[in-house]
Amino acid sequence: MKVCVYCASSNKIDNAYFEATEKLAKELVKQNIEVVYGGGGTGLMGKLADVVLENGGKIKGIMPKFMNEVEWGHKQVTDFEYTETMHERKAKFLEGIDGIITLAGGTGTLEEVLEAITLKKLGIFTKPIVILNTKGYYDPLKAMLERCVEENFMGAVHLKMFNFVNEPEEVIPAIQNATPWDKDAIHFAAIK
Repeated sequence: MKVCVYCASSNKIDNAYFEATEKLAKELVKQNIEVVYGGGGTGLMGKLADVVLENGGKIKGIMPKFMNEVEWGHKQVTDFEYTETMHERKAKFLEGIDGIITLAGGTGTLEEVLEAITLKKLGIFTKPIVILNTKGYYDPLKAMLERCVEENFMGAVHLKMFNFVNEPEEVIPAIQNATPWDKDAIHFAAIK
């Protein structure tokens, strides 16, 4: 199995987010799951890569060349792919993966997961999306997505496109037990 992990590069965050990332990374390695991520060497990205590498796991970084030029890349990750643009990077994240895991993050992380949800709604991306809601960080996002249904911007079926979990140990089971989704989803993309 191979998963893409979206997460933050900020170091100025509560230690609980680092602890959750460490637990998740160890579980991914234990389950022999390959990781694709943004390639960063700081914040949750750095912690994810450090722990995967320290425990003998496999991790690949995908980063635009301009980020590498300012040395944002993780120095110990040897499997790297460099893109020209952020858009190309996001497309590469989704190639050949079996699911997405979203950890806490800022606008970049939010933008990545919301694009993946949009692509899933259209049946373009069909793999599981799991959002780790450490410390209730994503409670407002969950409420917003539910409001999209309440206000008829999405159908109730669309809430099956992703799962929110509270603990790192719940992530892999959530991927394994996700509601099946396929390209025919485009036929109910506009259901209200």
